[in-house]
Amino acid sequence: MLWTVDTTHALVEFSVKHMAISTVKGHFNTFTATGETNDAGTPTSVSMEIDAASVFTNNEQRDGHLKSPDFFDIANHPTLTFKSTKITGSGDDLTIVGDMTIRGVTKSITLKGEMSQTVTDPWGNKRTSIAATGKLSREQFGLVWNMALEFGGLMVSDEVKLHIEAEAVAVAPVAA
Repeated sequence: MLWTVDTTHALVEFSVKHMAISTVKGHFNTFTATGETNDAGTPTSVSMEIDAASVFTNNEQRDGHLKSPDFFDIANHPTLTFKSTKITGSGDDLTIVGDMTIRGVTKSITLKGEMSQTVTDPWGNKRTSIAATGKLSREQFGLVWNMALEFGGLMVSDEVKLHIEAEAVAVAPVAA
């Protein structure tokens, strides 16, 4: 079955350590995603496209910096993408391996997650949800801006934690 994400019931969030002492979170306001499941309801593919310009951290100056060539470079790289290459497990124990592209650089990342059962909403639509978490090295994608701190450490951690919550609506069966 083919699924599309209901973006009004979805979240693409990230977090990084700031000055090695606190966590700063952000999310993307604009994205699309699709997925497929087999007859048993197990996911077989997932893909997502994220509008880099929709980044939001609740700080206008920081958001502007993230959109600049120091980070996402949205003028030259307006989208971030993810496309699964392998999905194993089922239900509350999924492993999703896929190609993440940021700033034109593609690297494999692994997400751990879970998928809910399929339900029928009050309007007759089939719905499910998937939640996934993972992490990546931002420097591997060319996001290398940083600042050394007087007390040691760096302004922004290399490790970026990802958290995705996505409710999806069935579109149609996948043609054999």
